[in-house]
Amino acid sequence: MKLKYWQSNLPFKHPFTISKGTKTHQPALIVELEHMGIKGYGEAPAITYYNIPVEKMIADIEQKKMFIEKFAFTEPSRYWHYLHHLLPQNPFLVCALDIAAWDMYGKLKQQPLYKLWKLDFSKTPLTDYTIGIDTTEKMLEKMKEMPWPIYKIKLGTPDDIEIIHALRKNTNAILRVDANAGWNIDQALKIIPVLQQAGVEFVEQPLAKDDWEGMKILYEKSSLPLIADESCVFEGDVEKCAGHFHGINIKLTKCSGITPALRMIEHARKLNLKVMVGSMNESSIGSAAIAQLLPLLDYVDMDGPLLLAEDLATGIEFDNGKVMLSNKPGLGIELNNVLL
Repeated sequence: MKLKYWQSNLPFKHPFTISKGTKTHQPALIVELEHMGIKGYGEAPAITYYNIPVEKMIADIEQKKMFIEKFAFTEPSRYWHYLHHLLPQNPFLVCALDIAAWDMYGKLKQQPLYKLWKLDFSKTPLTDYTIGIDTTEKMLEKMKEMPWPIYKIKLGTPDDIEIIHALRKNTNAILRVDANAGWNIDQALKIIPVLQQAGVEFVEQPLAKDDWEGMKILYEKSSLPLIADESCVFEGDVEKCAGHFHGINIKLTKCSGITPALRMIEHARKLNLKVMVGSMNESSIGSAAIAQLLPLLDYVDMDGPLLLAEDLATGIEFDNGKVMLSNKPGLGIELNNVLL
């Protein structure tokens, strides 16, 4: 196999703010794997609070490039297992390579991935559109700028109740709330009943990722479903979420790719947990990987291409929340000239 990589730093349409901070651009690593003349592409965004910058991914590639390339490729799950042991401290890089391997494999088999997995694409959840933290006026402006059937509202501010009331007055759309671990148990117990009255569908990661004791109390008292995000990063976390959350939000980059995500979905189903796959502001490359999983999901947040001012590929389109694929093999994407 041959490996190439690029660094991207796409601008957001609006500064993107969550309870952990603000950013104007989304840095990411793009990889290309080539095997038997077939090229596959993958993406891993860099997220500051996980301490894996693009520079770290590139340094690990340079150090292990020979080993990444020399694997005798047959199918992606075997390659993921090899990479998982080769790069144990870099799940983000493993994710980019795993997505590229799946893209390549689908092209070798001449089928979109969802067809390889024998999934029915006729019934898929709509993607939400994220409204980042801002002044209430700005959040309303963002909502009006992008009419959408489902909004994911970022909270974790002193004005959360005021924000949700103001937004609800201006839309009948489904609202979901993501606190990004921005509340303590007392705040959550106070805010969640207000959110329920405002018709919020569920709350994502209300408490700190390791506050299992608080989550146990909240799980028993909450009038809304609770979805784990920061508390559910790797495969081993799925089991812990049962009895503390009603569902999990899987991020491909954090869990290290499509291969472990498929296993996490299966495990969550056995535990009667709802399943969501979430965005880390990927371009259409990483978002196309999420899209292939849609028939397996209850909820999806794959609005990266909608939040970013530029894109790196074509192949997925959005129609009022509905995700449409090109149905070309693999991820079904074509790279824009900016990378080629």
